[in-house]
Amino acid sequence: MRTFKFAVAGCVAVFFSSLGCAVAGEVTFRSSDDAMRQGISAFNGGYYELALPALKALEASKPRIARFYEARIYADNDGAYTDRAKAFWLYNELANEMKDVDPDDDDLAPIAAKSLTAVSMYLRSGISEAGIKPDIPAADRALQRAALTFNDEDAQFELAKVLLRGEGPEMAGFEDPASKIENGRHWLSRLSRAGHPGAQAFLADLLWRGKFVEKNQAAALNLIDVAVANASPNERVWIEDIYQKIFCNAGEAIRQQATGRVTEWHNRYGRLPQLRDDKDGLDELSAEPVRTCANGELVRPMSALVATAPPPPLKPIAETIPQPRQSIEVGIGLAQPSGFAPASGVGGPPAPSGFGTTATVPQGEAR
Repeated sequence: MRTFKFAVAGCVAVFFSSLGCAVAGEVTFRSSDDAMRQGISAFNGGYYELALPALKALEASKPRIARFYEARIYADNDGAYTDRAKAFWLYNELANEMKDVDPDDDDLAPIAAKSLTAVSMYLRSGISEAGIKPDIPAADRALQRAALTFNDEDAQFELAKVLLRGEGPEMAGFEDPASKIENGRHWLSRLSRAGHPGAQAFLADLLWRGKFVEKNQAAALNLIDVAVANASPNERVWIEDIYQKIFCNAGEAIRQQATGRVTEWHNRYGRLPQLRDDKDGLDELSAEPVRTCANGELVRPMSALVATAPPPPLKPIAETIPQPRQSIEVGIGLAQPSGFAPASGVGGPPAPSGFGTTATVPQGEAR
């Protein structure tokens, strides 16, 4: 995520009309809504130096929202404010405070779920600089609560990845490593059918390699094409890395098979893109990467390819991935262990590397 530093003397002239300077170095806002609007907008744009003062001002009226976004800033490993210890304790504090939040609360439940997921990820590996040792049982409990009690898709995706390693929480009927792997495949299939881009990309990579599932490279190409279309800007890079790997290594026969089913797969597993306010025209000036294969071929979406022959039928995701033997019990509470602080951020799998090159050009040019 981008961060920019500004050298300022006295008050800073900011683009938001709601922001004023009381004294040098201090900012005030006309309302908490103004502070929240600037804090979240600046966060989404990667301008953390503008987001943090607004979020600090927001703490007085909406402390949970403010601390959640502060934690996300400190958790960003690519930002100038990275501080894993701060991120953990903020997430931990939120998760403990919100352990009794109603899962149907549209405002607070997502914060509770994301915080639990983040704490789970931190506890799984530990944070040496904060003196926090790995605590796998606590990590499992936090992730299970976020995934099942709060029904959070990102938590379910993280749970699927843990289960595929033969690890994770003990759930009825899925106690041994083999059954956990089966359960992990079930979650990936379920999330992919629902249009979760991270799960779709992860499953596409498994289908391409034939790992944990039957190898189906045409289905992998179709699925990763859908994942790219479904992905939000902050997760596109690693998903496009997988697309580049699969596209560049797919032979003509595989591409022809996949091209004939592009519309069907997008209709079945795609998600409607979020409407964006593009009235300022700045999006036209933004840069996007142009990817090429090792042989110089341009990496294009499947919709840009023309099918040269009618493809044979492809199995849909539901038929490609075996379903688990039993249903999962979801009414599981999370007993808070001593000193346990729930959750951390959600990220995708490591991006594949070594597949061609990447260049950057303005939008509107060759893609």
